[in-house]
Amino acid sequence: QVQLAESGGGLVQAGGSLRLSCAASGLGSGRTFSDAALGWFRQAPGKEREFVAAVSRGGEIYYLDSVKGRFTISRDNAKNTVSLQMNSLKPDDTAVYYCGKTRRTAFFVPLTYVMDQNSYELWGQGTRVTVSS
Repeated sequence: QVQLAESGGGLVQAGGSLRLSCAASGLGSGRTFSDAALGWFRQAPGKEREFVAAVSRGGEIYYLDSVKGRFTISRDNAKNTVSLQMNSLKPDDTAVYYCGKTRRTAFFVPLTYVMDQNSYELWGQGTRVTVSS
């Protein structure tokens, strides 16, 4: 059974940086982490889960407007990982961060697709990020 596991969360002061990683395990014969878009979402206390960033199979990258220029998503298909480098963190970035894998295997998918939680077939358990002011 394929599972995703996030790591790298923690407590950081405003202006600091964290790097989140998401690794896939349980990939059987013929399965790969590289055959779909991968994304990061976050859920702040009392709020709904929201899209943060995604990278398509073809390498196209999408970001939530509020994280553009601060966050960088990257994928390593050989290692079956997707990462989120977060710089210049703000208290508003405090949330549990989740990585996910979409269903579609197209090389390029529209922004509306990767922003929709229903597009994802697999999620990690989340890693908590707390940014203090």
